[in-house]
Amino acid sequence: MRDDESFEIDRAFDLLPHVVGASWATIWFRINRIRRPSIEEFRNKVAEYYAVLNPLIDIYSKDEKFTDMTRRIKIRNQDEIERILKGRNQEIEKRFKRYIDYG
Repeated sequence: MRDDESFEIDRAFDLLPHVVGASWATIWFRINRIRRPSIEEFRNKVAEYYAVLNPLIDIYSKDEKFTDMTRRIKIRNQDEIERILKGRNQEIEKRFKRYIDYG
């Protein structure tokens, strides 16, 4: 697959975990008045909200011309969930620190 074919999908996966996952998780903690969740609680909640987007994985048709893109999306999605849960998504880690500092 050429880079120009996957550029937009890759950019979406760069943004979705923190724009959707961390933002919605932060709101959940605020509404529940949980001011100091553990980092693991925060990561798990981010992954939970991020997983709501899973139906997007299957958005492209089953047509053969989308096979490579669909495979890339599934792999990238799983990688993002693992990165969140293992603390390797620096944007999520920043959002956690910001929430703890400014809640």
